Amino acid sequence: MKRVIILQARMTSTRLPGKVLMDVAGSPMLAQQLRRLARCRRADEIVVATTTNATDDPVVAVARDEGVGWFRGSEADVLARYIGAAREARADVVVRVTADCPLIDPQESDRVIEALVAQQGQHDYASNVVRRTYPQGLDTEALHIDTLERLDRLAQSSPAREHVTYCILNEHPELFAICSVTDTENNSDLRWTVDMPQDLAMVRRLYAELNLGERAVGYRELLAYVRANPAVAAVNAGVTQKRAS
Repeated sequence: MKRVIILQARMTSTRLPGKVLMDVAGSPMLAQQLRRLARCRRADEIVVATTTNATDDPVVAVARDEGVGWFRGSEADVLARYIGAAREARADVVVRVTADCPLIDPQESDRVIEALVAQQGQHDYASNVVRRTYPQGLDTEALHIDTLERLDRLAQSSPAREHVTYCILNEHPELFAICSVTDTENNSDLRWTVDMPQDLAMVRRLYAELNLGERAVGYRELLAYVRANPAVAAVNAGVTQKRAS
């Protein structure tokens, strides 16, 4: 069973254009995230899924430099892009991650993958975003390839094509066996994703103060540091998450 992390990335973010290449501790933010994901033990391969636009040539260059694969497809129809990437990689399990999560923890991503595959086909989809207990920015979703292909047949609305798993979470949850991966405590008040300049400032601060470019620091240590230093979380506490629509 081949498990492939497919990370969607593009330069034309609406809220912070070019964020995936912005510097974090001396490297593009995308490169830092790929290095963290490379420590996943339950995944066999990483593929960056970007668009066919020339503006995304630098995204491919980062993937190449980091030694991971890439796939280029539609900018608007992200679901089709995922299916193309999954088929090219011959994936049995697709692990969906977005390129705005430079603090993602490979161990927590592994938990989601294991939750899907350990149940021997009992679940179609597993994620840590169904009921949020983790900070925004550790988001990981895992689904079987046949589930992804079912989505392609079911998803007709623009949000369902753009947001890949929108059909599962918002339109037809009754059609899927869903596994919700949660933490023992709720830390969903914390924002570790990068959509706005304040988010980037917070991430840069954490990378600098904890030397994250050189050290493999996981969720628990990050959480303890942020809780002990509330000024860190305050940097982007006022940012609201853009809703899928």
